[in-house]
Amino acid sequence: METNSSVISLNGSRENLFESPLFIALQITSLVVHGITFVLGILGNGLVIWVAGFRMARTVTTLCYLNLALADFSFIATLPFLMVSMALKEQWLFGWFLCKLINIIVDINLFGSVFLIAFIALDRCICVLHPVWAQNHRTVSLAIKVIIVPWILAVVLTSQIFLFMTIKRDGKGNTYCTFNFASWADTPEEMIKVAITVMTARGIIRFIIGFTMPMSIIAICYGLIAAKIRKKDMINSSRPLRVLTAVVASFFICWFPFQLNALLRTVWLREAVFEGKYKVINILLYPTRSLAFFNSCLNPMLYVFVGQDFRERLIHSLPASLERALTEDSALTEDSVPTSDTTIKSVSPPIEAELQAM
Repeated sequence: METNSSVISLNGSRENLFESPLFIALQITSLVVHGITFVLGILGNGLVIWVAGFRMARTVTTLCYLNLALADFSFIATLPFLMVSMALKEQWLFGWFLCKLINIIVDINLFGSVFLIAFIALDRCICVLHPVWAQNHRTVSLAIKVIIVPWILAVVLTSQIFLFMTIKRDGKGNTYCTFNFASWADTPEEMIKVAITVMTARGIIRFIIGFTMPMSIIAICYGLIAAKIRKKDMINSSRPLRVLTAVVASFFICWFPFQLNALLRTVWLREAVFEGKYKVINILLYPTRSLAFFNSCLNPMLYVFVGQDFRERLIHSLPASLERALTEDSALTEDSVPTSDTTIKSVSPPIEAELQAM
C-alpha cells in the first residue's frame, strides 16, 4: 500500500521508465481514475458519515458503516497529494511532516477499511447463523470494544511507515517521499540487506494479513449466509445471493491485481528494485493501485446503496434511502426483538424482509 515513490527512489535510474509512452499513458489514466475516486468517494462516504453519524440511532450496523466510511473518507482525502506527486514523476513537494503523515493515513485507513469489511461480513454471518446469541449479546457497547481491534491492528501494521518513511533528495536536487534505510546501516551493502528484509516482511504481511485473511473471512461468511438462505428457503428471489456475490467479487477484483503485483515485487525485490529488472511490475503498479483505491468509493454503493428498489428510493429521497439501508440489521435474526442496548424503539422486520432489502 506504499506509494510508488518508495520504489523509484531505491533505484535512481528510472528516467527511461518515466519517459516510456506506455508508462505515461498508464500514469494519465491513473490520474483520471484517482480523480473520479476522489469525487465519488468524498461525496459517497461523506453522505454515509452524515446519515450514519448524525441522522440515525447508534446501532451495531450504523457503527460499522460509520467506521468504514470514516476510513475510506480519510484515505480518499489524501488522494490530491498523491496525484500531485504522481504528476511530478513521484517528486514530493509537501515536506517531511506531510510525507510521513499522508503515508500513515493511507496505510492505516486502507488496512482498516479491509479489516472493517471483514468485520461487517462476520457480523452479518453471526446474525444469520446464531440469531439467538446475536439477539442477546450483539450490543453497541460490545461492538465498540471489538471494532477497536481492526484499528489497533492497522496502526501496528503501519509501524514501518513510522520508522522508515521520510523525504530523500537525489543528485539532481529532486525530493522524494520514500523509505530510507541509510540510518540503519553503515555501508551500502548493509543498507540493501536491511531494505530487502524490511520490504520483504512488509510485502508478506500485507499479502497475508492485509488481503488473504480478510478475503477468506468475507468469502466464508457470505458462503455460509448464502447456504443458510437456500437451506431455509427464506427468500424466493435470488436478489440477495446476487448482491452477496457482487460484494465478494468486487472486493476480490479491486484488490487482487494490486496484491498480486505487490507479492511479485516482494518475491523479486532485489531484481525489480535494485537491479532494474522486471520493469513490467513497476509499470503495472499504477493501474493496479488505482483499481485498489477505487474500491474505497465503491464501498458506499456496495454496502449501503445496493438494495431492493434503490433507484426509486434514490429519486424519492437519498437521505431517507440511506437511513433505511443502514437500519440495524438485527433483523437478520429469526426473531424480531431488538438488541438490548440499541436505541431503536420499533420492532425490527423479520429476516426475510431484511435480506430482501440487502
